[in-house]
Amino acid sequence: MKAIGIAAAKNLPNIVSLQAYYTLAGRDLEREIAPMLLSEGVGLMVWSPLAGGFLSGKFDREGKAAEGRRANFDFPPLNKERAYAVIEVMRELARDIHCTVPQVAIAWLLHQKVVTSVIVGAKRVDQLSDTLGSVNVSLSDDHLGALAATTDLSPEYPGWMLAFQNEYRSKLMEDQLR
Repeated sequence: MKAIGIAAAKNLPNIVSLQAYYTLAGRDLEREIAPMLLSEGVGLMVWSPLAGGFLSGKFDREGKAAEGRRANFDFPPLNKERAYAVIEVMRELARDIHCTVPQVAIAWLLHQKVVTSVIVGAKRVDQLSDTLGSVNVSLSDDHLGALAATTDLSPEYPGWMLAFQNEYRSKLMEDQLR
């Protein structure tokens, strides 16, 4: 935000994009950065859309052996239990809508208003073909809701306090109107 203000004050070119980590397994930027990007008209270019391969469908709680970079280099950091839970939901959705788990992960990103581009890190042609198929995956409101229920961020202060106060005040108003 400060850089946007400085660019405007000095008549420099507008900042039009931010490159940042954002996935179903890592939604932290939704707290402050995504709302700011939307309000300022700045696009989001996502890196590591599959959380370093974790959302590829190759990993599960049972310790299914996986190959690839993530098996030897555990980055970016993530809450694995939460990620396993979303992988399970993504597997069900992929079966239902006849696509792959990685396609669900990237299609979810493409459904987010703040996302303007996704950087893919395919190493093989088949991975690239699969990734490109994500643009043809349409997630319904029910699909998006199932993914959100598994990965929504827990409220932080003061957000949870404001929600509590608003609910309390709404009940007071309803009681007074009766």
